[in-house]
Amino acid sequence: MLHIIQLIVDWSEVWALLVPMLFCKKQPVLFKPVVFYIFIAFFINLAVDIIWKFRTMIPTAFNSNNYLYNLHSIVRFLLFSLFFIRLNQPYLLILKKAIPILFMAFVLINFGFWENFFNYWQFSSRLLSVEAFFLIFYSLQYYLFKINENVEVDIFTPDFWVVTGLGIYMTINFFIFLLHNELTIRLQSFSISLWKVHDVSYIIFNLFLAKALYESSKQ
Repeated sequence: MLHIIQLIVDWSEVWALLVPMLFCKKQPVLFKPVVFYIFIAFFINLAVDIIWKFRTMIPTAFNSNNYLYNLHSIVRFLLFSLFFIRLNQPYLLILKKAIPILFMAFVLINFGFWENFFNYWQFSSRLLSVEAFFLIFYSLQYYLFKINENVEVDIFTPDFWVVTGLGIYMTINFFIFLLHNELTIRLQSFSISLWKVHDVSYIIFNLFLAKALYESSKQ
């Protein structure tokens, strides 16, 4: 039984995306970045887990999946930042539009001078923690705007579920991302166990996305 549970959790980064994928049809323009993310993330995560599970059967030069985590981070940030910008909330709008430019400048500088995008042994903790920081900022400014809106406005809209799921996921994982590389070096077994928290939070994130897309498809 424990082996089955372990297997389910191990593959959660793949199968969890199938839940919101059920509701991706006929989504408005606002939710297209979310839909694109779900499909792109599915194929990236599928490749991640296949490489991980069958790494002993793959030539050494190709059996590291860490660069895929870096790619996933960049794709996730760009698509969700586009989602926040498309919300068109008249609050910190210039800053929200500038952040993707700053993020990509950081990516180019970081991987151009400091880190190796294709590092065999570890993904970039720096990249994933910076991504989490900016997406938490986007989520917080969304809530601040909602708080200042008319109290009679229904806050439980599809975009609310997207932001809430994303905010929960990034808040839980910010320090996991930030410390992952150091923990992998110093406390490897603890780092592996801690990543299970990430896997569970990713399931929760996708359930929120499913709720959002389901509600959006009914409108």
